[in-house]
Amino acid sequence: MPEITGKSWAMVGTLGFVWGGTFLVMSLALEGITPFWLAAARITFATVLMIAIWGLRGFRLFEEPLGNDNIFNLLVIGALSSAVPFMLLSWGLQSVTSGFAGVSMAAVALMVLPLAHFMVPGERLNLRKSVGFVIGFVGVVLLIGGQAFETTGNTMEPLGRLACLGAAACYALSSVQMRGLPKVDPIGLNAVTLLIGAVIVIAAAFWVEGAPPATDRNTLYILIFLGMVPTAGASLLRVLVIRSAGPVFMSLVNYQVPVWSVVLGALILSEPLPTSLLLALSLILCGVALSQYGALRRLFGRG
Repeated sequence: MPEITGKSWAMVGTLGFVWGGTFLVMSLALEGITPFWLAAARITFATVLMIAIWGLRGFRLFEEPLGNDNIFNLLVIGALSSAVPFMLLSWGLQSVTSGFAGVSMAAVALMVLPLAHFMVPGERLNLRKSVGFVIGFVGVVLLIGGQAFETTGNTMEPLGRLACLGAAACYALSSVQMRGLPKVDPIGLNAVTLLIGAVIVIAAAFWVEGAPPATDRNTLYILIFLGMVPTAGASLLRVLVIRSAGPVFMSLVNYQVPVWSVVLGALILSEPLPTSLLLALSLILCGVALSQYGALRRLFGRG
Protein backbone atom coordinates (compact mmCIF):
# COMPACT_ATOMS: atom_id res chain seq x y z
CA MET A 1 0.00 0.00 0.00
CA PRO A 2 1.52 3.38 -0.96
CA GLU A 3 2.51 5.53 2.01
CA ILE A 4 2.46 9.32 1.56
CA THR A 5 4.71 11.18 4.00
CA GLY A 6 6.35 14.57 4.27
CA LYS A 7 9.33 13.06 2.48
CA SER A 8 7.03 12.08 -0.40
CA TRP A 9 5.85 15.67 -0.77
CA ALA A 10 9.43 16.93 -0.67
CA MET A 11 10.49 14.49 -3.40
CA VAL A 12 7.58 15.25 -5.73
CA GLY A 13 8.10 18.98 -5.17
CA THR A 14 11.78 18.64 -6.02
CA LEU A 15 10.93 16.73 -9.19
CA GLY A 16 8.49 19.41 -10.32
CA PHE A 17 11.04 22.17 -9.77
CA VAL A 18 13.94 20.30 -11.41
CA TRP A 19 12.00 19.22 -14.49
CA GLY A 20 10.33 22.63 -14.75
CA GLY A 21 13.74 24.31 -14.78
CA THR A 22 15.24 21.92 -17.35
CA PHE A 23 13.97 23.94 -20.32
CA LEU A 24 15.59 27.10 -18.98
CA VAL A 25 18.92 25.28 -18.61
CA MET A 26 18.63 23.83 -22.12
CA SER A 27 18.03 27.33 -23.52
CA LEU A 28 21.25 28.48 -21.85
CA ALA A 29 23.17 25.47 -23.20
CA LEU A 30 22.07 26.24 -26.77
CA GLU A 31 24.12 29.43 -26.62
CA GLY A 32 27.27 27.28 -26.77
CA ILE A 33 26.36 24.07 -28.62
CA THR A 34 24.21 22.79 -31.49
CA PRO A 35 20.84 21.19 -30.65
CA PHE A 36 21.51 17.55 -31.55
CA TRP A 37 24.87 17.56 -29.78
CA LEU A 38 23.14 19.11 -26.78
CA ALA A 39 20.77 16.13 -26.74
CA ALA A 40 23.68 13.72 -27.29
CA ALA A 41 25.77 15.15 -24.45
CA ARG A 42 22.81 15.20 -22.06
CA ILE A 43 21.85 11.58 -22.71
CA THR A 44 25.48 10.34 -22.71
CA PHE A 45 26.27 11.73 -19.26
CA ALA A 46 22.98 10.35 -17.93
CA THR A 47 23.57 6.92 -19.47
CA VAL A 48 27.04 6.56 -17.94
CA LEU A 49 25.69 7.39 -14.48
CA MET A 50 22.63 5.13 -14.78
CA ILE A 51 24.65 2.15 -16.02
CA ALA A 52 27.03 2.57 -13.07
CA ILE A 53 24.11 2.56 -10.63
CA TRP A 54 22.52 -0.37 -12.46
CA GLY A 55 25.79 -2.28 -12.17
CA LEU A 56 25.88 -1.73 -8.41
CA ARG A 57 22.45 -3.38 -8.31
CA GLY A 58 23.73 -6.44 -10.17
CA PHE A 59 22.42 -5.52 -13.64
CA ARG A 60 18.96 -6.84 -12.79
CA LEU A 61 16.37 -6.32 -15.51
CA PHE A 62 13.55 -8.67 -16.57
CA GLU A 63 12.51 -11.61 -14.42
CA GLU A 64 11.74 -13.74 -17.48
CA PRO A 65 13.40 -14.04 -20.92
CA LEU A 66 12.03 -11.58 -23.49
CA GLY A 67 10.24 -12.57 -26.67
CA ASN A 68 10.83 -10.82 -29.99
CA ASP A 69 7.78 -8.60 -29.47
CA ASN A 70 9.08 -7.40 -26.11
CA ILE A 71 12.54 -6.71 -27.54
CA PHE A 72 11.01 -4.59 -30.31
CA ASN A 73 8.85 -2.82 -27.73
CA LEU A 74 11.94 -2.08 -25.63
CA LEU A 75 13.72 -0.52 -28.63
CA VAL A 76 10.68 1.64 -29.37
CA ILE A 77 10.53 2.79 -25.74
CA GLY A 78 14.24 3.67 -25.83
CA ALA A 79 13.66 5.85 -28.88
CA LEU A 80 10.44 7.51 -27.67
CA SER A 81 11.29 8.02 -23.99
CA SER A 82 14.58 9.86 -24.51
CA ALA A 83 16.19 9.95 -27.96
CA VAL A 84 13.48 11.53 -30.10
CA PRO A 85 12.01 13.93 -27.50
CA PHE A 86 15.47 15.12 -26.42
CA MET A 87 16.30 16.00 -30.03
CA LEU A 88 12.91 17.60 -30.68
CA LEU A 89 13.09 19.75 -27.54
CA SER A 90 16.66 20.85 -28.20
CA TRP A 91 15.80 21.78 -31.77
CA GLY A 92 12.51 23.46 -30.82
CA LEU A 93 14.09 25.58 -28.09
CA GLN A 94 16.09 27.41 -30.75
CA SER A 95 12.89 29.24 -31.72
CA VAL A 96 10.50 29.04 -28.74
CA THR A 97 10.86 30.09 -25.12
CA SER A 98 11.54 27.72 -22.24
CA GLY A 99 8.13 28.62 -20.81
CA PHE A 100 6.40 27.45 -23.97
CA ALA A 101 8.34 24.17 -23.94
CA GLY A 102 7.37 23.55 -20.32
CA VAL A 103 3.68 24.23 -20.94
CA SER A 104 3.71 21.85 -23.90
CA MET A 105 4.88 19.07 -21.55
CA ALA A 106 1.63 19.45 -19.59
CA ALA A 107 -0.09 17.91 -22.61
CA VAL A 108 1.60 14.54 -21.96
CA ALA A 109 -1.05 13.48 -19.43
CA LEU A 110 -3.80 14.42 -21.91
CA MET A 111 -2.23 12.55 -24.81
CA VAL A 112 -2.00 9.39 -22.69
CA LEU A 113 -5.81 9.24 -22.39
CA PRO A 114 -6.73 8.35 -26.01
CA LEU A 115 -3.59 6.24 -26.43
CA ALA A 116 -4.38 4.16 -23.33
CA HIS A 117 -8.02 3.84 -24.44
CA PHE A 118 -6.95 1.92 -27.54
CA MET A 119 -3.73 0.28 -26.33
CA VAL A 120 -4.21 -0.65 -22.65
CA PRO A 121 -6.96 -3.03 -21.50
CA GLY A 122 -9.09 -1.51 -18.74
CA GLU A 123 -8.06 2.08 -19.48
CA ARG A 124 -11.22 3.15 -21.27
CA LEU A 125 -12.27 6.76 -21.74
CA ASN A 126 -15.40 7.65 -19.77
CA LEU A 127 -17.45 10.86 -19.87
CA ARG A 128 -15.37 12.67 -17.26
CA LYS A 129 -12.05 11.76 -18.89
CA SER A 130 -13.44 12.70 -22.31
CA VAL A 131 -14.59 16.13 -21.12
CA GLY A 132 -11.21 16.67 -19.46
CA PHE A 133 -9.46 15.71 -22.67
CA VAL A 134 -11.57 18.14 -24.74
CA ILE A 135 -10.89 21.03 -22.32
CA GLY A 136 -7.18 20.31 -22.33
CA PHE A 137 -7.15 19.87 -26.10
CA VAL A 138 -8.58 23.38 -26.50
CA GLY A 139 -5.64 24.59 -24.46
CA VAL A 140 -3.22 22.72 -26.72
CA VAL A 141 -4.84 24.26 -29.82
CA LEU A 142 -4.47 27.70 -28.24
CA LEU A 143 -0.85 26.86 -27.44
CA ILE A 144 -0.09 26.02 -31.08
CA GLY A 145 -2.08 28.94 -32.46
CA GLY A 146 -0.45 32.01 -33.94
CA GLN A 147 -1.10 34.11 -30.85
CA ALA A 148 -0.26 31.43 -28.29
CA PHE A 149 3.04 33.09 -27.54
CA GLU A 150 4.58 36.40 -28.48
CA THR A 151 6.56 35.93 -31.64
CA THR A 152 10.32 36.07 -31.53
CA GLY A 153 10.47 37.12 -35.16
CA ASN A 154 11.83 33.70 -36.06
CA THR A 155 10.07 32.15 -39.06
CA MET A 156 10.89 28.71 -37.62
CA GLU A 157 8.85 29.39 -34.48
CA PRO A 158 5.69 27.49 -35.61
CA LEU A 159 7.84 24.43 -36.34
CA GLY A 160 9.51 24.85 -32.95
CA ARG A 161 6.11 24.76 -31.28
CA LEU A 162 5.19 21.58 -33.13
CA ALA A 163 8.56 20.04 -32.19
CA CYS A 164 7.86 20.62 -28.49
CA LEU A 165 4.40 19.09 -28.75
CA GLY A 166 5.90 16.24 -30.76
CA ALA A 167 8.24 15.58 -27.83
CA ALA A 168 5.22 15.50 -25.52
CA ALA A 169 3.57 12.95 -27.82
CA CYS A 170 6.70 10.77 -27.65
CA TYR A 171 6.67 10.82 -23.86
CA ALA A 172 2.97 9.92 -23.83
CA LEU A 173 3.36 7.03 -26.27
CA SER A 174 6.42 5.62 -24.49
CA SER A 175 4.62 5.67 -21.12
CA VAL A 176 1.77 3.65 -22.63
CA GLN A 177 4.21 1.25 -24.29
CA MET A 178 5.96 0.64 -20.96
CA ARG A 179 2.75 -0.80 -19.53
CA GLY A 180 3.03 -3.67 -21.99
CA LEU A 181 6.43 -4.82 -20.76
CA PRO A 182 6.76 -7.84 -18.46
CA LYS A 183 7.84 -7.32 -14.82
CA VAL A 184 11.08 -5.35 -14.87
CA ASP A 185 13.51 -3.61 -12.52
CA PRO A 186 12.75 0.13 -13.02
CA ILE A 187 16.36 1.29 -12.63
CA GLY A 188 17.57 -1.37 -15.08
CA LEU A 189 14.84 -0.35 -17.53
CA ASN A 190 15.85 3.30 -17.24
CA ALA A 191 19.51 2.45 -17.88
CA VAL A 192 18.75 0.25 -20.90
CA THR A 193 16.35 2.72 -22.51
CA LEU A 194 18.87 5.55 -22.02
CA LEU A 195 21.57 3.41 -23.63
CA ILE A 196 19.32 2.72 -26.62
CA GLY A 197 18.50 6.41 -26.83
CA ALA A 198 22.16 7.42 -26.60
CA VAL A 199 23.07 5.27 -29.59
CA ILE A 200 20.26 6.83 -31.63
CA VAL A 201 21.02 10.44 -30.65
CA ILE A 202 24.79 10.22 -31.18
CA ALA A 203 24.28 8.65 -34.63
CA ALA A 204 21.73 11.34 -35.53
CA ALA A 205 24.03 14.13 -34.29
CA PHE A 206 26.91 12.91 -36.47
CA TRP A 207 24.60 12.55 -39.46
CA VAL A 208 22.84 15.93 -39.14
CA GLU A 209 25.49 18.19 -37.56
CA GLY A 210 28.81 16.45 -38.21
CA ALA A 211 31.55 16.14 -35.59
CA PRO A 212 30.93 17.56 -32.10
CA PRO A 213 31.55 21.32 -32.05
CA ALA A 214 34.11 22.94 -29.77
CA THR A 215 32.43 24.45 -26.76
CA ASP A 216 33.38 26.59 -23.77
CA ARG A 217 33.80 25.42 -20.19
CA ASN A 218 30.54 26.92 -18.94
CA THR A 219 28.54 25.09 -21.61
CA LEU A 220 30.29 21.85 -20.68
CA TYR A 221 29.28 22.34 -17.03
CA ILE A 222 25.68 22.94 -18.13
CA LEU A 223 25.70 19.76 -20.23
CA ILE A 224 27.04 17.70 -17.32
CA PHE A 225 24.35 19.21 -15.08
CA LEU A 226 21.62 18.32 -17.61
CA GLY A 227 22.79 14.73 -17.78
CA MET A 228 23.33 14.21 -14.07
CA VAL A 229 20.45 16.13 -12.44
CA PRO A 230 17.24 16.39 -14.52
CA THR A 231 17.94 13.28 -16.61
CA ALA A 232 19.61 10.62 -14.43
CA GLY A 233 19.10 12.01 -10.93
CA ALA A 234 15.46 12.95 -11.39
CA SER A 235 14.74 9.56 -12.98
CA LEU A 236 16.03 7.85 -9.84
CA LEU A 237 13.94 10.16 -7.67
CA ARG A 238 10.90 9.34 -9.81
CA VAL A 239 11.42 5.64 -9.11
CA LEU A 240 11.60 6.33 -5.36
CA VAL A 241 8.37 8.36 -5.44
CA ILE A 242 6.46 5.70 -7.38
CA ARG A 243 7.71 2.89 -5.14
CA SER A 244 6.92 4.70 -1.87
CA ALA A 245 3.89 6.87 -2.64
CA GLY A 246 2.48 5.32 -5.84
CA PRO A 247 2.04 6.40 -9.48
CA VAL A 248 -1.05 8.53 -8.82
CA PHE A 249 0.88 10.67 -6.34
CA MET A 250 3.68 10.90 -8.90
CA SER A 251 1.18 12.39 -11.37
CA LEU A 252 1.14 15.59 -9.27
CA VAL A 253 4.40 16.48 -11.03
CA ASN A 254 2.32 17.08 -14.18
CA TYR A 255 0.83 20.17 -12.55
CA GLN A 256 4.12 21.63 -11.35
CA VAL A 257 6.43 21.35 -14.36
CA PRO A 258 4.65 23.85 -16.65
CA VAL A 259 4.16 26.35 -13.84
CA TRP A 260 7.84 26.30 -12.86
CA SER A 261 8.95 26.53 -16.50
CA VAL A 262 6.85 29.67 -17.01
CA VAL A 263 7.87 31.28 -13.71
CA LEU A 264 11.60 30.57 -14.07
CA GLY A 265 11.62 31.61 -17.73
CA ALA A 266 10.02 34.93 -16.83
CA LEU A 267 12.21 35.60 -13.78
CA ILE A 268 15.59 34.51 -15.14
CA LEU A 269 15.34 34.95 -18.93
CA SER A 270 12.75 37.78 -18.89
CA GLU A 271 10.47 35.75 -21.17
CA PRO A 272 7.08 37.34 -21.90
CA LEU A 273 3.88 36.09 -20.26
CA PRO A 274 1.04 36.85 -22.70
CA THR A 275 -2.51 36.18 -21.58
CA SER A 276 -2.96 33.51 -24.25
CA LEU A 277 -0.12 31.37 -22.84
CA LEU A 278 -1.49 31.60 -19.31
CA LEU A 279 -4.97 30.73 -20.59
CA ALA A 280 -3.59 27.74 -22.48
CA LEU A 281 -1.76 26.60 -19.33
CA SER A 282 -4.96 26.94 -17.26
CA LEU A 283 -7.05 24.97 -19.75
CA ILE A 284 -4.50 22.15 -20.03
CA LEU A 285 -4.12 21.81 -16.26
CA CYS A 286 -7.90 21.90 -15.75
CA GLY A 287 -8.29 19.17 -18.36
CA VAL A 288 -5.63 17.03 -16.69
CA ALA A 289 -7.19 17.57 -13.24
CA LEU A 290 -10.68 16.63 -14.47
CA SER A 291 -9.44 13.52 -16.28
CA GLN A 292 -7.54 12.40 -13.15
CA TYR A 293 -10.20 13.52 -10.68
CA GLY A 294 -11.19 10.05 -9.49
CA ALA A 295 -7.63 8.95 -8.81
CA LEU A 296 -6.71 12.27 -7.14
CA ARG A 297 -9.81 12.13 -4.93
CA ARG A 298 -8.86 8.64 -3.74
CA LEU A 299 -5.28 9.84 -3.22
CA PHE A 300 -6.15 12.79 -0.99
CA GLY A 301 -8.98 10.90 0.68
CA ARG A 302 -6.46 8.27 1.73
CA GLY A 303 -3.72 10.75 2.63
